[in-house]
Amino acid sequence: MGQYRVTVDTGGTFSDFVYVNEDTDEVSIAKIPSTPDDPSRAILAGVQLLIDKGVRPQDIRYFCHGTTVGTNALLEGKGVRTALLVTKGFRGIYEVQEQSRPHGPVIFDIMYDRPTLLVPASLTAEVPERISFKGEVLEELDEAALRTALRPLASRDVKSVAVCLLFSFLHPEHERRVRDIVEEEMPGVSVSLSSEIVPQIREYYRLSTTVINAYLQPILAHYIANLDKRLTDAGLETKQKYIMQSNGGMSTFAATAKKAVATVLSGPAGGITASVHACRTTGMQNLITFDMGGTSCDVALIKDGEPSVSHRGKIDGRDIALPMIDINTVSAGGGTLARVDRFGTLEVGPESAGAVPGPACYGRGGTQPTITDCNLALGYLGEDNFLGGKMRLDKAAALRAVETVAAPLEMDPLDAAEGIVRIINVKMQEAVKAISTMRGHDLRDFMLLAFGGAGPLHAGRIAADLGMAGVIVPLFPGVYSAMGLVMSDVKHDYVRSRMSNLAKIDEAAIDAQFADMVEAARAELQSEGFSESAIEIERALDMRYAGQGYEITMPLPAALSEGGLARLRGEFDEAHRQMFGHTAPNEPVEIVSYRLRGIGRVQPVNLPSFAPQGLRVEDAIRERRMMRFDGRSIECPVYQREKLDVGATFEGPAVVDQLDCTTVVFPGQTARVDAYKNIVISMGDA
Repeated sequence: MGQYRVTVDTGGTFSDFVYVNEDTDEVSIAKIPSTPDDPSRAILAGVQLLIDKGVRPQDIRYFCHGTTVGTNALLEGKGVRTALLVTKGFRGIYEVQEQSRPHGPVIFDIMYDRPTLLVPASLTAEVPERISFKGEVLEELDEAALRTALRPLASRDVKSVAVCLLFSFLHPEHERRVRDIVEEEMPGVSVSLSSEIVPQIREYYRLSTTVINAYLQPILAHYIANLDKRLTDAGLETKQKYIMQSNGGMSTFAATAKKAVATVLSGPAGGITASVHACRTTGMQNLITFDMGGTSCDVALIKDGEPSVSHRGKIDGRDIALPMIDINTVSAGGGTLARVDRFGTLEVGPESAGAVPGPACYGRGGTQPTITDCNLALGYLGEDNFLGGKMRLDKAAALRAVETVAAPLEMDPLDAAEGIVRIINVKMQEAVKAISTMRGHDLRDFMLLAFGGAGPLHAGRIAADLGMAGVIVPLFPGVYSAMGLVMSDVKHDYVRSRMSNLAKIDEAAIDAQFADMVEAARAELQSEGFSESAIEIERALDMRYAGQGYEITMPLPAALSEGGLARLRGEFDEAHRQMFGHTAPNEPVEIVSYRLRGIGRVQPVNLPSFAPQGLRVEDAIRERRMMRFDGRSIECPVYQREKLDVGATFEGPAVVDQLDCTTVVFPGQTARVDAYKNIVISMGDA
């Protein structure tokens, strides 16, 4: 049977699986309803599907998981009871935060309120000690006072402790000693040190990131340990078990259990990795990724074949200062609920039906209309071919659910369904604009890469309304994030803040700052089984004009030659001009932080291209059914994707069905199948 790679992306409604036979490069997929109470149950069911086909458990040599366990715990406020230790006199840092409300539309929201603190003031304690901004010890750690401060916390059922002492990124010894004492006074409690989680400048962001890690770490560690045991009990002997991280790379089970905060974008990051691969196969270097699942929609920008990466971001209004792919998420998915409020206004979202009870058409007790119900009512989805015919949808139930909205609005049910879909489309269009036009990009230069279980249903309309170049629907769109997990490498990020004037430092001094970071990266990757030839090191500097409050991350060669800093200065000026429209070549430039990424290259999977088989487009038509477009019902062909040959071209309106997804080609649009069996849709007059 060969050796296999198994990847799984756990979503709110379905868990998506990709199985790759490494000997033949054959790819197969599966979708299984998620089990939110214990995601590992669905994962084991997906692994068992492969075993039931005759694959021996010991022949599964690679497993990677995109998880939402940490993300959901953060969004739902279900982390563990966490305490915070700070330097004496600085307990207000967490509450003060940035001293202002966020940018964007929230500025005009008179009802705005900040997210609730994950650690209340009553569980925050001060530690007598002090490190200077130069890393010098001004006041030694008062261990007796620390023990006294810990004893009240020990009686408050605290499960985790975040430690963030002033300037600890320059002198971590005090935090390390605090951990030793916490473990003595509060046995079994998890401890997160800011000097290990994010050893860099800016106190609040370092503190916020550490608090989030402490809040999530026991939950994720327990989940990973339970999953690992269940996989082992099922016979999986491989040591290559990974979790996807927010930075687009994988990490081992053990490393992830210590740094839970690095997984908050674990699921969506897999889709971006696959999208970068799509840039190479399609020749399209500018893409907007559009991942619409059951509960949310994630969009990201890829420019010149590279995704936008941020070193600081927000999740549900909470600040995280770690490298992460720049993904904009909105509450818009197939399970998003519509309703009429008490004022008679139609509202769509943000609540979702989730996996249980799910849309009304699933027949699991749902009665409110969802986006999936509307798509079924409008004819875009069929009753008997969902999940390849394994799950029958109830159109009558969907129409009854839509009627609960249509009746109070005195509308025809199909008009109401179209209205609901239009509203959710506008919400997703705003998400696309937030990462593109609002940042100076011209959407006419971008294709919309649609995936997720619901993405290709809506992408054609959204791309047309935004004036984009077209739409690409990959071969396995419904499991595309899981497909990205097959293509990922292991990545570990390191950062060190050391302020210095660029003009007063030389190439050798910069190389020296990176030396022990390189050594640590190589040692960690070698301990995870990577040979020297499989290890790559990427270096970068956070730079700014002296006195600025923000930095630009500039890539750095593996070793700086003479004159390298002068060239780097010129590149920084140009990057600043491109990003902000102006430059200051006569102003001094500062280095703020040194960044390093250690990459363990995993053996790549060869996804094949296909040759035309001479099949007729007409033979791919499975049925014809009535569909609704802009108030008109039209009989449209439904193509079975597996029967569409390379080079096939057809006009909209039409629908393409497959196991994991449905694609809608709107009136006026033209679709063609390329050599990798992507469906490429051009806009026309839609």
